[in-house]
Amino acid sequence: MKVKGKTKTLDEVCSFIRGVTFGKHEEIETTDGFGILRSHNVDFENFRVSFHDMKYISPKAKVKDEQRLLKNDILISVANSKEQTGKVGFSFTDTDFFAGGFMAIMRPLNGINPYYLFANLSTHNFKQFIEGKNQGTTSIWNITFNRIKDYEFIVPDKEKQTQIAELFQSIETAIEQAEQQEKNLLDLKKTLSNSLVSKEPVFGNLLNKKNCTLTNFNGVADCIEQHDKQKKDVSRFIGLENIEPENLKISTWGNIKDGTTFTKRFSKGDVLFGKRRAYLKKVAVADFDGICSGDILVLRAKEKKMLSELLPFYVSAEAFINHAVSTSAGSLSPRTKWRDLSSLEVSIPDLKTQEKILEIFQQIETTLSQLKTQKQTLKNLKQKLLNEILG
Repeated sequence: MKVKGKTKTLDEVCSFIRGVTFGKHEEIETTDGFGILRSHNVDFENFRVSFHDMKYISPKAKVKDEQRLLKNDILISVANSKEQTGKVGFSFTDTDFFAGGFMAIMRPLNGINPYYLFANLSTHNFKQFIEGKNQGTTSIWNITFNRIKDYEFIVPDKEKQTQIAELFQSIETAIEQAEQQEKNLLDLKKTLSNSLVSKEPVFGNLLNKKNCTLTNFNGVADCIEQHDKQKKDVSRFIGLENIEPENLKISTWGNIKDGTTFTKRFSKGDVLFGKRRAYLKKVAVADFDGICSGDILVLRAKEKKMLSELLPFYVSAEAFINHAVSTSAGSLSPRTKWRDLSSLEVSIPDLKTQEKILEIFQQIETTLSQLKTQKQTLKNLKQKLLNEILG
């Protein structure tokens, strides 16, 4: 149901403050000056302001107090790629940071609920409006307040504004809670994985000297070097770019019919490890048969020594990654070799104990999958309500 009220334009409900412009010579490496918010400090997907990777400029640089981001301000990107120009983030607190030259602050005036205004700027309607007002080249687009100040939207009475704002804030809070739970589980999974790969592994009270055997990686996994120039019975290939750091699932791939020089075969269930620039932590489990880059090691668990489903948690552990980095050679594109990786000593539990460990990891993975589904459902609900209520 569409909201009812008076039609107003942006210049009637907010002021528009351009960010700080500065020269390269004013940038500093320390945090002693003014912190500058740039386009990447607005999350394109979640419409939030973040304060990571801040740039700082000299304390002698010229800034205006009104350019500081305050509580209830809306930070907007005014110069970026065409897709990201116009993205907005909401500030829930006063900050000591200033909008940068490619940014601006939209400061709500009296009579408008700040989050209600922000919700309107998060709609598909506003995005389409911005696209029509963009000007620029193929790489950098920009907007000015003069070009967007006549954007119209419905402003109901204050009570209704508050109700709508609280609705969207409650959904956003639920999304943030799911994200925090996801982060906590990912941290737990990483901690458990890291504790496994050592000469004296720890996993709660499951491991002891009686059920563990000291060996090296060559004793629990094989590196498969099977090549197929004809690429028979497979349709997809994997390059390093298709493996996301610290994500065991493959979500993208290439189609062999479109052409590839790769010939190395892998099978469903194999662990794919990026041997080039191992510090990128590219480890994934293949869920289909295919072809992959020569810069990917295809690892397969030895049936009588290691459960295949448990192997990826060993390969993604810090000790394995650090060993891969320390054994890499080459300056521009350092690569490791299986010959060196396979020498890493680990203490491996018996198969029955491995089954108990795997069950815990699988429970974590199941819960993570549920949280991702929950997050996406909430995001879809939020966007649907934005479009249905605000247009």
